[in-house]
Amino acid sequence: MVEWVVAFVLIIYQGVGDDRRPVAKNMLHFRSVDDCNYFAKQITRTHGNYQHLDLIDPRDRITAYCVPKAVDPNKTRVY
Repeated sequence: MVEWVVAFVLIIYQGVGDDRRPVAKNMLHFRSVDDCNYFAKQITRTHGNYQHLDLIDPRDRITAYCVPKAVDPNKTRVY
């Protein structure tokens, strides 16, 4: 019997609107939502600087967030 655990998946998108696309298909899984949110914040801080929105090409904008997901820890690496 598989014992599933809840992990938080880091989702990263580049671009906006019709140009929005996932950065990778295999995202990282974290045991802690705090750890996941830390990396999401750091990624958007360095690559999604929305403070100067008018200076960033919309195709280069980064969005990152975490979503809960049940995973089999024997098949999915959870950090």
